[in-house]
Amino acid sequence: MLNEREIIATLEMLRNENLDVRTVTMGISLFDCASHDSERFIANIRAKIMRLAGTLVDTCDEVGLKYGIPVVNKRISVSPIAVAAAGFSSAEMCRIAGALDELARQLRIDFIGGFGALVEKGFTKGDLALIEAIPEALATTDRVCSSVNVASTHAGINMDAVALMGRTIKRAADMTADRDGIGCAKLVVFANIPQDVPFMAGAYLGVGEPDAVINVGVSGPGVVKKAIDRAREANPDLDLGRLSEIIKRTAFKVTRVGELIGRTVSDKLKVPFGVVDLSLAPTPNVGDSVGEIFQSLGLKSIGNPGSTAILAMLNDAVKKGGIFASSHVGGLSGAFIPVSEDLNIAEAAKNGHLTIEKLEAMTSVCSVGLDMVAIPGSTSAETISGIIADEMAIGVMNNKSTAARLIPVPGKKAGDRASFGGLLGEATILNIPDDGGSAGFIRLGGRIPAPVHSFRN
Repeated sequence: MLNEREIIATLEMLRNENLDVRTVTMGISLFDCASHDSERFIANIRAKIMRLAGTLVDTCDEVGLKYGIPVVNKRISVSPIAVAAAGFSSAEMCRIAGALDELARQLRIDFIGGFGALVEKGFTKGDLALIEAIPEALATTDRVCSSVNVASTHAGINMDAVALMGRTIKRAADMTADRDGIGCAKLVVFANIPQDVPFMAGAYLGVGEPDAVINVGVSGPGVVKKAIDRAREANPDLDLGRLSEIIKRTAFKVTRVGELIGRTVSDKLKVPFGVVDLSLAPTPNVGDSVGEIFQSLGLKSIGNPGSTAILAMLNDAVKKGGIFASSHVGGLSGAFIPVSEDLNIAEAAKNGHLTIEKLEAMTSVCSVGLDMVAIPGSTSAETISGIIADEMAIGVMNNKSTAARLIPVPGKKAGDRASFGGLLGEATILNIPDDGGSAGFIRLGGRIPAPVHSFRN
């Protein structure tokens, strides 16, 4: 294991390679804030979040300054609101979202996640109220993020929830039409959602988690690319096996950085340390791209034949390096392929190298699924639900976490551009065949049973 001195030296070497601690996320349980009165519930969550996270931003800044690497995002994840606020109406759920947004603003928190539900086997009244509230909640807040888990390997796929989320995504897009449907950029539909994700929009605090916890998300696609480039310049004959080893060793170093930052923040705040999520999460900045790693490994563009194989190798090497570096690796940990958030991937989509079909194939081996995919605003709710159902099937059958963050951009068609700003970036709208052919399937509803390999006890 690297000691503190060696990690600081590593940070110095990687200063110009876009290594960062992408997020420190404090998870906070809201279950003890429960009340039959929504105003009392809001007052309770305000008091608890202020008490636990009041100094989160300042502490992260102090630790980042100490070690010479900034914590880019400071975030909070809370218990699923559909559970913590189960007795409230959709209107009251919207007021809770507004209170969370205002809390995040006061605390200078970038995002607050957990406005979500777990409905893989069915709905409670609280689940239905929350899902009904999602479009308005996301349209009227800036920092609130929502996730809904509609499938799992042990439960199968709740197709009623899939159909409902297709309609919910359309409503969220329509209510933020003046901003290219940005409400949908804060909404993700999951299969097998982990309980400890620090990355948005999927972050929430699971039922089995502590009362409060610090989880860290570290991202270093630029670091991985530079390591591959240096190795190939020094030895052009390196094969994929040896390049995989280089990726693994680089992931080890990056994970140790996250471990150091996370544990230091944890100690200062006197909150337990949870996990390091080593996900290669890109940004729209040049040199901070997962797509560029594919080019360093010999492809002309991500999306070319061979892309799925490279992504499988990359994910495996990242996980192996991260697991060896920390006893507490969690969340998603692998490689993200968000279309709008990665300049290189966005360019591949624009040039036609990356289609929705190829993206779906790649999600069978990536960490997060169809991520930040802009689609025509005219795409029907049933077609959106069909895309979600396909993605959920990949997660359920492969016993892996996967998700869909789809953005039907109102008033725009395939080939147009959508702009979401900041880390969310820009994307070319992908062509989605939509002749109504999925509607009959989606209307059947019910639950697709869990696969046979789920029966383990």
